Amino acid sequence: MKKVLLALATGLAFTAVQAADYGIVDIDKVVQGSAYLKQQQSALQQSIKPQTTQIEQLQKDLAGIQQKGNAAKSQAEVDKLKKDFDTKAAQVNTLQQQIQSKVQTTMQATNTVFETRVKTAAEQLRKENKLDLVLNKNSVLASDSSADLTDKIIQKVNAIK
Repeated sequence: MKKVLLALATGLAFTAVQAADYGIVDIDKVVQGSAYLKQQQSALQQSIKPQTTQIEQLQKDLAGIQQKGNAAKSQAEVDKLKKDFDTKAAQVNTLQQQIQSKVQTTMQATNTVFETRVKTAAEQLRKENKLDLVLNKNSVLASDSSADLTDKIIQKVNAIK
């Protein structure tokens, strides 16, 4: 009787431990291979280019004002240069804050869209391959390389418009 119970218990334990069908995705590679993220990065760079160019010019102006300040002969000239310097420095700070705000807002929106695309692609692959799970490679200690869906998910994410 003990042998029958032991065999039955072992059989149940084996069934309970049986591995689920799964896929693994290397999110870092998906990010690197994303045409969407590359396009968004390029668009962001272009959108802030006028402000960055303006900041560069203002920084050159500030350096010039400092040089003039070092060579100034009268207190009135020093005071005028200080006022000009403070005005341009304030403009630089304002532009930097505008750029930072725009970058943050754009990055948050981009990340939200990208995350949705990755989840959509992962769900499609899960269904197509009749998988129970699709896991992030960084969350897995060990897996079979045949479970790697990274290239497929990159293709699917890039195909989403």
